[in-house]
Amino acid sequence: MAPFSRLWRSNFASFIRLYLGWALVAFFGLIASPNSIWAQTDEALAKDRWLLTETQRQAFLYFWEAADPISGLAFEADFGWEVKPVAVGGSGFGVASLVVAVDRGWIERDEAVARLLKITGFLLAFSRPEWRGGFPHWINSAAMEPFDFENGKDVIDTVETALLIQGLLIARQYFNGPGAEVLLRRQITEIWEKVDWNFFTDGQESGIFWHWSPTRGFLGLKIKGYNEALITYVLAAASPTHPISQKTYQFWLTGPNYRTRRVFGYQIQGTQYGGGPLFTSQYSFVGLNPWELADQKVTEGYYIRGVKQTLSNREYCLNYAPPSYRYSEKLWGLTASQTMNSGYAASSPTEDQGVIAPTAALSAMPYAPQYAMEVLQNLNGRLKDKIWSWFGPRDAISVKNDWVSPHYLAIDQLPIVLMIENYRSGLLWRLFMGDKEIQTGLQRLEFFAPKLKEGFPEAIVTLIKSGQNYKNGAHEIRRHPDKGQYLIPFWSERNGEFRFVLSDAEYLDGPPLADLTFLAKPGRNFLALPDRRPGDGRLTSLTMTAPDGQTYTLPLRLY
Repeated sequence: MAPFSRLWRSNFASFIRLYLGWALVAFFGLIASPNSIWAQTDEALAKDRWLLTETQRQAFLYFWEAADPISGLAFEADFGWEVKPVAVGGSGFGVASLVVAVDRGWIERDEAVARLLKITGFLLAFSRPEWRGGFPHWINSAAMEPFDFENGKDVIDTVETALLIQGLLIARQYFNGPGAEVLLRRQITEIWEKVDWNFFTDGQESGIFWHWSPTRGFLGLKIKGYNEALITYVLAAASPTHPISQKTYQFWLTGPNYRTRRVFGYQIQGTQYGGGPLFTSQYSFVGLNPWELADQKVTEGYYIRGVKQTLSNREYCLNYAPPSYRYSEKLWGLTASQTMNSGYAASSPTEDQGVIAPTAALSAMPYAPQYAMEVLQNLNGRLKDKIWSWFGPRDAISVKNDWVSPHYLAIDQLPIVLMIENYRSGLLWRLFMGDKEIQTGLQRLEFFAPKLKEGFPEAIVTLIKSGQNYKNGAHEIRRHPDKGQYLIPFWSERNGEFRFVLSDAEYLDGPPLADLTFLAKPGRNFLALPDRRPGDGRLTSLTMTAPDGQTYTLPLRLY
């Protein structure tokens, strides 16, 4: 583990560089013009970048500094119990966070490999042949036995196992070097190939069981979508040793939670009533890239699905939740978290206790970055003294009850690191989707790349409640913190030159704010608007003209 002094020095140096950079930007901007927009926008961009990095780094420290010393795995939380449980799924997120930490320079590569070898060594020693390669929900590492979680001390949890394997396979892709990394890859492969996914179907070819006990058998609940467990089926189909059949997977798609519904104004494909907690669009998509995936239930693709679920969850918080809960544009997001009176709940629009979990919005950064950043700035600003500590924002907050959870939870804190990284660089998506075995699994389950109509189908417009109905607002977008541009997805049906004109929505007869051309290819493209546009949130209109003269218009607000 990295010494405190080295991490502190690194953080302090980053802090000095950041503020020196801001000072230089402001100084030269003022020389150019006393009212220079450039200085303002560049300072704002630097602040965004710093805040995202610090949030990721501090959340990562929960895994790096506060983990179980025996196994190297993540504690679920410190509840004050005599034995602290190690979280299997949360540790999968922790393993993936080591990849981010190395890539961003917070720790050395050899430090991460040493930690990972400690983890894989423990997992191999802990595993038992009768468990069929699966792992329990929680572990008592000192006793080398499962921790009693609801159903007893001998229960294997296939979803937690999948979340662990997802992180391990990401690490196997990233640590591709010689020496100790060869051993690491070999041990990860051994853990991965031992999981007998087909066994956990009980030979029925009708779904995977969530829980199984070697003494009591299958415990009744099969995994049916839509929920956080999509990754379980993908891994089960991808297994090089014990794959499930495509027929088994069909069970996942059945039932009332995989229907197209209108949820607080947004039509969402493959969703449960009310949209569900936000972790259902996040946990499996640490590795699975939603931009690349569609299926028979979600033909628009899982990226659009994730955006709409996020926006509908936010819409509920803003316009449907009891006013006494005091949710706002700067504090929204319902997902699983600690609740008051030491409870735990999967909060959602249909199960709302007035508790906001920061991970809900922050881990939705790939889907709604502008709105997620508003929450992050609030948590690190007005609410910082109340909710922020060494490992970033605490697990949950209720403004109504003036309550903040005293805990951090691995399954909440660590996805913040990963989903922000996927928004910023796509690193974890690239690694996981680059695994040939995963691609085989996706093909077996008949996933396909989305094929959408020409125009702006993935630039989702936020809806505005008007009485009992909704009207279109705008696609609200923030400059990408690392690329420094407004990136707007659009679809083309052909190769050719497209023209884009950005106009002020209130002064259509005035000169355009931007007028540019783009050589597009068939399929998805990204328009990078000029990075010096003022991000003042005014309503603008972006018009795309195709080579055949067909036009498409997108209402747009730039921040």
